[in-house]
Order: sequence, then structure tokens, then C-alpha cells
Amino acid sequence: MEDVMSTTTQQYRPSRGDVAGMWTFLGAGAVIAVWAVVAAVLRIIEVLPNRDVQVPAEFAGTVAEAPIGPDGAGVPVVLDRASITAETLPALSVASLVIEQVIAAATVVVVVVCLVLLSWSVMRGRVFSRRNTRLVTIAGFTGLIGYAAVPFFANMAANGAFAEISGRAFDNVVMAVDLAPLLLLAFISALATVVFSIGDRLQRDTEGLV
Repeated sequence: MEDVMSTTTQQYRPSRGDVAGMWTFLGAGAVIAVWAVVAAVLRIIEVLPNRDVQVPAEFAGTVAEAPIGPDGAGVPVVLDRASITAETLPALSVASLVIEQVIAAATVVVVVVCLVLLSWSVMRGRVFSRRNTRLVTIAGFTGLIGYAAVPFFANMAANGAFAEISGRAFDNVVMAVDLAPLLLLAFISALATVVFSIGDRLQRDTEGLV
């Protein structure tokens, strides 16, 4: 009877190959998190002096000329996105750029930390648990919020740059988030949460039978 109970409640033990892959994943996660923080800090340092700030911007049907014709002749093209440089930005735009970087770095760090903790739990033989379900849920929803918030604040900063450069004569207000990847991310996050929730419940029910 004790052998049956021991076999039933035995936790998953990853193979050496699995452990090696997870350690590689943990190392990659640490590198990604550090890179995200360093990139955000460098961008904030670049923006805060508020002098000749380069801002990525999206355009809505704006026609410009590009030297792609014969002998470098100008040819009309429709701009989709470009980088614009403003001598100075409104305070709200500077704040938006800073917030954008903080959210981007925080999103990456939170998601990486959750996945690292999840991998660490799996390496120790525990795949499904309430803790792991919470980690998956937090990672998913943090990614969703970050994916929507980062371009929102970036667009706010770009619109401030447009207003400053054109003297508020150029109307190019674009507040767009690519919905297809956002919906796909939401679906994957919800699916992962459901799978881990069901797995945790089945495991607890199985352990309760012995």
C-alpha cells in the first residue's frame, strides 16, 4: 500500500537534458532582464536633458519624397513610420518617454522573473501548483498590459514632438495598437492559465485519493 501511495504522489523529475535546457533558459532570462533595464536607463539618460530628442513616430497617410528615382530623383512615398528629432519636447512628452521605458523594462523583468521561478519549480519536480498557476497568470497579464501601454506612451511622446516641430500645424494623432498580436497574446495567456489551473486541480484531486 505504501508503494502505491509513493508511486501515486511521486513528483515529476526532469531528465538531465531537461535540466540543462532549463539552466540555459534561466541564463537567457537573466541576460534579457539585464538588457531591458540597461536599455531603458540609457534611453532615459538620453531623453532627460531634453535637447535634440529623437523620437520614433508613426504616420497616417503622410506623403514624402525619397531619393530613389533615376540619378537620385525624388519619388513620392507614403510614410508609415520614421524617427523625428525635436530640439525640445513638452514636459508631458518627456514624461511619456520616461514612463514608456519604465513600463517596458518592468514588463520584461516581471515576465522573466515569473518564468524563471516557474522553471526553477519544474526543475525541483513540481509542475502544477497554485504558485505556478499564479506565476503563469501574472506573466501573461503583465505582458498584455506592457504590450498595450508601451506604444500608448510612445505615441503620446511622438504627438508632442509633432506639435513642437510643426508649431501645432501638423495633425498626425495616431493612437494605434496592433490588435492581432495583442489578441493572440491574450489567448495564449488565458490558455496557459487554464491549463495550469486544471493541472493543479487534477493533481490535488489525485493526491487526495491516496
